[in-house]
Amino acid sequence: MNRFDFDLFTIGAGSGGVRASRMAGQLGAKVAIAEHSRIGGTCVIRGCIPKKLLAYAAHYAEDFEDARGFGWTVEGASFSWPALIASKNSEIARLEGVYKSVLDKAGVETIRGTARLADAHTVEIGSRRVTAKKILVATGGRPSRPAIPGAELVITSDEAFELPALPRRILVGVAVATRKPSSRGSP
Repeated sequence: MNRFDFDLFTIGAGSGGVRASRMAGQLGAKVAIAEHSRIGGTCVIRGCIPKKLLAYAAHYAEDFEDARGFGWTVEGASFSWPALIASKNSEIARLEGVYKSVLDKAGVETIRGTARLADAHTVEIGSRRVTAKKILVATGGRPSRPAIPGAELVITSDEAFELPALPRRILVGVAVATRKPSSRGSP
């Protein structure tokens, strides 16, 4: 008799957690994955995919103008920010469904909620406790605002992808994490 509820329990259903769980499930392991938010993680839900969709949309104004030089007349073209955001949200929901489907097909149990390690083989999700031979923590990261003057004026990518109206102007910055060199002089 197996002393654990699962062979593998994954905390976090982003790309890495989904892939590891799916592969283990396909190889016959009894697997569960916990996610407190949406399945797909940063790239699918609030990173790569929504960024690409908005970037593609941004090019159409120039493309319509360029088309005139190739004999095209594009009259009456208009843009709707709410329609773009609705389309983006629809595509993200579709991709989230794909991720959920591949987990289901691999026999992976999906548990909605925030998972917390109780010990080396026990995870708590709300009032539920489960045990696993192996636990994979694949929680990824979240954006944060720096503790600098003016930070209250900053939004993260999470908020940027849900703006109710198209901003007239926007400045995009990238924060780079740095670390101090060790006292031994090596990185």
